[in-house]
Amino acid sequence: MQPNSDIKRRNRALIAFTLLTGARDSAIASMKLKHVDVVEESVFQFAREARAKFSKTLITYFFPVNDEIPQIVDDWVKYLREEKLWSHDDPLFPASNVVLDKNTYHFTVEGLNREDWSTATPI
Repeated sequence: MQPNSDIKRRNRALIAFTLLTGARDSAIASMKLKHVDVVEESVFQFAREARAKFSKTLITYFFPVNDEIPQIVDDWVKYLREEKLWSHDDPLFPASNVVLDKNTYHFTVEGLNREDWSTATPI
C-alpha cells in the first residue's frame, strides 16, 4: 500500500528507519538528510548535529532485513531530495506543519514543516 500524503509517507519511512537502524528516538528526530547514506546503508550520527546518546559521534549500519524496508527509506530520501528539492541540511524526518483552521478554530496538520522536531515525543 502506497502512502497518499507527505505525513503518511514520512511516518512509514520513520518506522522503517527505526527498524533498520535501532537509533534512539531523539537521534532520529534531529537527523538531517546528510546523515544517511542509502547506498552504503549507513547512518552517521554526528554529535554536534544529531542528539546521540552521551553526545557521541558514531556510524551505524542498517540491520539486514528484507529488501522492502530499506527501499522505503531510500524512496523517502529520494522524495525529499528530488521532488521536494530539500538540501542535505534539511531534516530527515521533518515536523508536521500545524496550522489554525479559520473555520473551526482547531489546529490541523497541513503537510510538512522544514524543521526538526523540537523533541522526540511525536516519534
